Amino acid sequence: MFRVARASQYLAITGAGIEDIKLSKKSWVFPWQSCTVFDVSPVNYTFKVQAMSAEKLPFVLPAVFTIGPRVDDPEALILYARLISPHDKESNHVHELVEGVIEGETRVLAASMTMEEIFKGTKDFKKEVFDKVQLELNQFGLIIYNANVKQLVDVPGHEYFSYLGQKTQMEAANQARIDVSEAKMKGEIGAKERNGLTIQNASKIDAESKIIMMQRQGEGTKEEIKVKTEIKVFENQKEADVAKANAELAMKKAAWTKDAQVAEVEATKAVALREAELQTQVEKMNALTRTEKLKAEFLSKASVEYETKVQEANWELYNKQKQAEAVLYEKQKEAEAQRAAADAAFYTKQKEAEGLVALASAQGTYLRTLLDALHNDYSALRDFLMVNNGSYLEIAKINAIAVKDLHPKISVWNHGGEQGIGGGGGGGGSGNAMKDIAGLYKMLPPVLDTVYEQTGMQPPAWIGTLRGAES
Repeated sequence: MFRVARASQYLAITGAGIEDIKLSKKSWVFPWQSCTVFDVSPVNYTFKVQAMSAEKLPFVLPAVFTIGPRVDDPEALILYARLISPHDKESNHVHELVEGVIEGETRVLAASMTMEEIFKGTKDFKKEVFDKVQLELNQFGLIIYNANVKQLVDVPGHEYFSYLGQKTQMEAANQARIDVSEAKMKGEIGAKERNGLTIQNASKIDAESKIIMMQRQGEGTKEEIKVKTEIKVFENQKEADVAKANAELAMKKAAWTKDAQVAEVEATKAVALREAELQTQVEKMNALTRTEKLKAEFLSKASVEYETKVQEANWELYNKQKQAEAVLYEKQKEAEAQRAAADAAFYTKQKEAEGLVALASAQGTYLRTLLDALHNDYSALRDFLMVNNGSYLEIAKINAIAVKDLHPKISVWNHGGEQGIGGGGGGGGSGNAMKDIAGLYKMLPPVLDTVYEQTGMQPPAWIGTLRGAES
């Protein structure tokens, strides 16, 4: 069956031949496949989020979010088709999911800000809520198309914003009273200032009139003095101009004389300097000629020596290369011989190992046959093997060799009869105890005597003295 989705819809197809989910606007749907149509148009979600600021002040944040699937991202659209599309996007399930994300992020953000920061920075607060909610909605393939955060509202019983409004009204009324008082004060002060300025201006005009009269009189006297002074200055200036002209004439004559003498000296020195320069150039050319000649001689000698050294170096290099090739060939032959010897040794060891494996296998078969014949009696098998291999004979020989050079010393002690101990045979239990004690004391002398003979150590004095050790 061929299915076609509307402009705001998509087809989610699953089943045979599809690994996960196939999204399409139109497609063939086969009998072994399942097709679901889901709408991608955004939906408005209206919330009243209750939150609390950093000062523990509760408030209500009315908000309207326009949320829908991210149609420009195929992976996000697949997430939406898998997680959200099975439910009606206007159902309580989707509404509670979106509301939980928005409430959680809003409360966390509000808890880190004061009420003043939230109220004054509503734009920044809205942006923070928008970014954090969008970050959480990405895992469902959703995107926020629009977010409208309304004015904050008081929670019943906590009239923070009402009190804040009353405070603002009272501040405005008090400011108006202050402004009226300041205007009245400025009016009274202005009237007093105008009266004072009128009196000051009248006095100022009188003083200025007197000053102008005195200036006019002084200006007449000043003009007369100025005219006389200018006439005297003109006369003095003329005399100074004549003296200046005479001085300039004398200076010019001296300068002309100086220039003539300097020109003569410079001409003489220039001739001498030119001669010295020409002589220097001649000497430089002579030195350059000798230098080039020496360079040519040294260059020819160096070229000959260089060619000789190059030929010698090439000959030595050729000899060393041939020697290295001979050594390399010899090493290769030695390596081949060693490799052949190693292969032969390896083959020998391999055959020896195969022989040992075959022998071990035959012995195992032989032992299993004996064990079956002896009805799994391991002791009988061990005795048979020891007899068959001559192990008992070898053990007897080893024991004989071990005791061959030993010279044992046997001491015989006689303690006499034992009837007198305990006062006869009718002593009962006490007589048996005394026999045990007497037997212990009878055993001490041979033990101590053996210790003395083997180690040379005597018993303590409180026990007694041995006969052989008295001397």
